[in-house]
Amino acid sequence: MTRVIYHPAYNYGIWGAQWLHPFDQSKSARIWKRLRSLCGASLGSALVRPERPAGEQELLLVHSQQHLQSLKRPTVMAAALEIPLLSYFPAWVSDRLILRPMRWQTMGSLVAAREALSCGLAVNLGGGFHHAHRDLAHGFSVYNDIATLILALRGEGKLQQDDRVAYIDLDAHHGDGVAAIFANDPRVFLLDMYNAAIFPGDGQTGDRVDCRVRLHSGITGREYVELLRQKLPGFLESVARGGQLKLAVYNAGTDVYERDPLGLLRLSEQDILERDLFVLGELQARAIPAVMLLSGGYTQESYRLVANTAVRIVQSPNGFR
Repeated sequence: MTRVIYHPAYNYGIWGAQWLHPFDQSKSARIWKRLRSLCGASLGSALVRPERPAGEQELLLVHSQQHLQSLKRPTVMAAALEIPLLSYFPAWVSDRLILRPMRWQTMGSLVAAREALSCGLAVNLGGGFHHAHRDLAHGFSVYNDIATLILALRGEGKLQQDDRVAYIDLDAHHGDGVAAIFANDPRVFLLDMYNAAIFPGDGQTGDRVDCRVRLHSGITGREYVELLRQKLPGFLESVARGGQLKLAVYNAGTDVYERDPLGLLRLSEQDILERDLFVLGELQARAIPAVMLLSGGYTQESYRLVANTAVRIVQSPNGFR
């Protein structure tokens, strides 16, 4: 059975931020509310709540102590979240309203990965902070939850040292932080489809991606989905041929949406649902445990786009196509 990972502490509390940044602070809560409305009582058995936010023991698997300390500087937070006003916030305010929700979401990604290994598929209603480097916070990414879950599972013995992980990044932006952190780790295989004309570019981190699909602004949903259908099966087959593919992490950004102000792509609501169900169907057909993360999405409709997929997979656990 599919697991849905969520905690009310995922949601941010920056008053007035909706006028400063297009990110929906309550996206996780709105997804959860819609799921409850459409799935009813059947959702109760699917819900798993993290018991606590990620602590230093998890965060230091990926990030340095220096990085964690730097987050106490208001200028660092303002730059990372692209909200200049945050440079005037005391550190404790930023921690309470922004960093703490991110730590809850980071733990949620780890819990989702554990659940995926036991039940096959788990969706975290948060996370996907793919821009965070070991010592750099930017692009609304402070803690890299993708790297955290992989390294934590290795430490727990749930991933053996030779087990392979497939990372599928379909956010509109290149996952530079994930590529940088796993630059010298041949057990993590990356497929990244992204708009090469927008933040953060790709530079050297793009060269680390095993299957790199550069997109142009304005690509249609039909073109996008056709490219994905061409690339993903071969990528998964090539990874599995060389060793045991134990886990897939799917970064399912909805900033590919045609109305998103930052992604600059042209996928419709139906295109995004088709994309998600194709990815999850390919993983299910190969019996690869999968964890789905939300990543980017900068419209007030983003919650509904995620909920469309979540409802379908909760209600159709035996097939997502």
